[in-house]
Amino acid sequence: MEALRGRNVKIFDGELRRRQRANREYLMRLKSSNLLINFLLEAGRYPGRELPQDAHGGWESPVCQLRGHFLGHWLSAAAMHYAASNDHELKAKADAIIDELAECQKDNGGRWVGPIPEKYLDWIAKGKPVWAPQYTLHKVFMGLVDMYLYAGNTKALEIADKFADWFLDWSGQFTREKFDDILDAETGGMLEVWAELLHITGKEKYKTLLERYYRSRLFTPLLEGKDPLTNMHANTTIPEILGCARAYEVTGEQKWLDIVKAYWRCAVTERGCLATGGQTSGEVWMPKMKMKARLGDKNQEHCTVYNMIRLADFLFRHDPNPAYAQYIEYNLYNGIMAQAYYQEYYLTGNKHNNPSTGLLTYFLPMKAGLRKDWAGETDSFFCCHGTMVQANACLNRGIYYQEKDEIYVCQYFASELNTAINGEEFKLVQIQDSMSGSLMNSSNTAGMQKLNELTAQHENMPGYRKYEFTVHTAKPLTFTLSLRIPEWIMSEASIYINGSLHGKTSDSSSFYRLSRQWQDGDKLVLILPIGIRFIPLPDDDSIGAFRYGPEILAGICEKERILYVEDDDVASEIEMENEREWGSWRYFFKTKNQNPVIELRRIRDIGYEPFQVYFKVKNQKG
Repeated sequence: MEALRGRNVKIFDGELRRRQRANREYLMRLKSSNLLINFLLEAGRYPGRELPQDAHGGWESPVCQLRGHFLGHWLSAAAMHYAASNDHELKAKADAIIDELAECQKDNGGRWVGPIPEKYLDWIAKGKPVWAPQYTLHKVFMGLVDMYLYAGNTKALEIADKFADWFLDWSGQFTREKFDDILDAETGGMLEVWAELLHITGKEKYKTLLERYYRSRLFTPLLEGKDPLTNMHANTTIPEILGCARAYEVTGEQKWLDIVKAYWRCAVTERGCLATGGQTSGEVWMPKMKMKARLGDKNQEHCTVYNMIRLADFLFRHDPNPAYAQYIEYNLYNGIMAQAYYQEYYLTGNKHNNPSTGLLTYFLPMKAGLRKDWAGETDSFFCCHGTMVQANACLNRGIYYQEKDEIYVCQYFASELNTAINGEEFKLVQIQDSMSGSLMNSSNTAGMQKLNELTAQHENMPGYRKYEFTVHTAKPLTFTLSLRIPEWIMSEASIYINGSLHGKTSDSSSFYRLSRQWQDGDKLVLILPIGIRFIPLPDDDSIGAFRYGPEILAGICEKERILYVEDDDVASEIEMENEREWGSWRYFFKTKNQNPVIELRRIRDIGYEPFQVYFKVKNQKG
C-alpha cells in the first residue's frame, strides 16, 4: 500500500496550514552559518576567533557532545516542505548548505562529514563515556538522504555514500560481541539509513552494514515474547525498529517485519496508552497497563510521539488495520499539535502577561498543576526540536493511502488528493462543513451579514462532525473509497451519496467501504457523532481524562482537583460554554457541579496555564 503525500496531497485545513507556515518561516529564520558552525569547526573551515553572538545554544553549543544533530533534522524538514509545496527559496537555502557540507567533507579527508570528531566513536568502543555520537551522525545521514529523496539533490547522496565508507571500515574491525556492546550505546536510526541507501544504490556494502547493525540484544527478546522495554529509554529503540521496518521493505526478509510486529505488540498493544496516545514518562516506557504512578512532569516526549506515528504509518501500509490510523489521530491532536507552534485561543477579558505563542515543549506533563515548558528558538535545540520541524513539515501525510483501486481516507482535514486509478487521473476534495451557517468570521465583515436561513438551522453546536467529499474525474471511474469510522463516535455514523442515505454503521474502529462507479461531481457526506467521553487509566478506573472526539480536554488548575459526581455518567459533568463567536463555533468547556468551577480546553489550546489532564473521580452517592 502507498501512503499518498508530497504534492499528491494539498492541505486546506486552516490550523494545519498555520502550523506549516510557522514551521517554514522558522526554518528560514535560522541562519545557515549558525546551522553549519559545528561542521565548519570540525573541518577547520571556521574563520573566526570567537563565536557569533547569535550562535545556537543548548544541544547545538560547540561544547555539547550532540552538537550538529539539528542540521540533519533541518535538512529533512526543508526537503519535505519542498516535496509538498515546490518551495524553491527553501530548497535553495538547503542546496547551499549541502554545497558547504561537501567542502567540509573534502577538508576532512574525503569521507568524514560529521560535526563531531571521529574519536567519539572510538571512545564508545573503549567504554569511555560519550553522549550518543551515532545518534548525532544518524541525523546528518538522514538529512542528506532526505535531500536526495525529496529534493533531488544528488550531491547530498554522494556525500552520504562516501561517509558510509568510513562506517564500513570502522565497524569492520570489531568482533560480533564487541560490536553488540557498541550498539548498546544509542545508535539512533543508523539501521534505517543503511536500508535506505541499499534501496537507492543497491551497493553490497549496505547489506554488510545492515547485518552489522542488527541489534540482537533487543530484537531477540522481542521475538521471544519478552518485555525488554519497561523502564528502558524509549526513543533509543523506536528509531532502531523504524530501521527494521525499512529493512523489510527493501530486502523483503520476514525477520525484519517480525521484529516490528513484536515491538508494537510489546510497546502498544500490551502496554496501553495514556488518553492522549502517549506512553512514556521520564523518556522511558511505562510498565504494561500501569500508568497511575507515572503521571508526572516528563510524560509524552515529543520525539516518541513523532517516531511512533511513523511506525504506525508503516504498519498500516502493510496491514490496513484502522487501529493504527486511530493511534495516529490521537497522537497528532494531543501530541504534535499540543506540543509545538502553540497559538493562544483568544478570550476577550482574559488579561494576562503570558506570551500568545509557544514554539515547543519537550514533554507534556500529566501531573496536575504543572505547565508546558516552552523552548526558545535558538537556546535549546534538544532532540524534540528536530522532530518538531520534521513533524510540521509533513502534516499532509497519513490522511490518504492507496492500494491499487482502493483509496483509504484515514484522517479528516480539509484537503485535496490527486492520484491515478488504473491510469486515470482522479481528484478527491475533502472539506469540513462547520455547520455554522455563516461566512462571517470577524467583527469587521459587516458586508457578510446578510440574512441566511442556515444560521438558525443549528441553534447550538451540532453533536456531530460533517465531512464532504467531491469526486473529480474526466470519465466514470470504478474504485473503492474506504472511510475510517473513528473509535470515538458516540452513535451511528451516517454516509450519504449525492444526497441519499447510503448506510449507517455503529462499527467504530472500522472502514466503511463504498465500491461503485464514480461520476465527476459525485458528492459523499460523512456524519460522525461527537461528544465527551471519560477515559480511565488502565490500572485505576476512578482516575481518568476527558476526550471530546479525538481531543483531550485539560482543566485549568493551579493544583490538583478531585471531581465529585452524583452518578456513574462522569462525562456528563462536562459541558460546553461560550460556544459561538461571530461566524464560528468555539471550544470552551467547564464543569457543572464543582465548586469552584473548573474551566477546560482542548490540550492543544493550553499555553502557559497550569493544567490537569487526569482527574480522580468520587461518587457522592457511593
